Amino acid sequence: MHLRPALFLLLLLNIPLGAQQVMVLGIAQDAGKPQLACSKECCAELPPNFDGSPVSLAILDSNSKKWYLIEASPAIKKQLLKIPSDYPALPEAIFLTHAHIGHYSGLVHFGREAANSQRISTYSGPRFCEFLRNNGPWSQLVSLKNIIPKAISSGDSVKIASGAISIKAIAVPHRDEYSETFGYLISGPKKRLLFIPDIDKWERWELDIDSIIKKVDYALLDATFFDSKELHGRDMAEIPHPFVKESMQRWQSLGANEKRKIHFIHLNHSNPLWDKNSSAYRAAIEAGFRVAEVNQVFSL
Repeated sequence: MHLRPALFLLLLLNIPLGAQQVMVLGIAQDAGKPQLACSKECCAELPPNFDGSPVSLAILDSNSKKWYLIEASPAIKKQLLKIPSDYPALPEAIFLTHAHIGHYSGLVHFGREAANSQRISTYSGPRFCEFLRNNGPWSQLVSLKNIIPKAISSGDSVKIASGAISIKAIAVPHRDEYSETFGYLISGPKKRLLFIPDIDKWERWELDIDSIIKKVDYALLDATFFDSKELHGRDMAEIPHPFVKESMQRWQSLGANEKRKIHFIHLNHSNPLWDKNSSAYRAAIEAGFRVAEVNQVFSL
């Protein structure tokens, strides 16, 4: 039996035909892995096929053959090669969480010097839209209409995939030097996925993450650092995130079905969760949690 290459890839990735899916394009913190100028063991002698690209997701709608990008990472050229070949080369729209380098700097590849895209709707918070309009090189993307910034506020929902999918912006506390910070709740015909790659601490959020986890089918959540001892010589208070140890402790009383929803993502290059043979990884898995993987697909 002969299959077209695109169909074979869909089957290989276990993507259900005629449905909507979220595909993981990257799981690393903004600077990726290996990180620039890192000569430590965590970045040395990585396998040739290792993919340490920053966090990014693609929403695939196989009914319309359109797809949507969440986060424009610095590794966008490599990541977009993962999109099945029977989809367009460029996304129908882009959704950005905040203005830190790993989440939006890939936008440069939509510009005149590269893809020279035309009028790609780019959703983010109002401050972020103004930042893009008023600061180069992003302002050139706007003036040339490579991207069209579209402001959304926390609580707003955007319908995509002919209305089959809703993406709701949810404000989260984070270091907001240039923009507000969003997480996204992605609701499909059957299932819902929560995506929060960056947050300062769960207890600083006005919403109850524990209750939200119970209402969704998947939760891709901030796991930048495993514990407070991870970065020697750095003041961890300057880069607050929920330590994985803290999150595991917080959710230890959840039932097995609830824990299975939680997929840790946005791993710093130093995070031991990268190593499936590490005690940290085993502890997370044995406790009932999961670690997101590149090319992983979630059905909506």
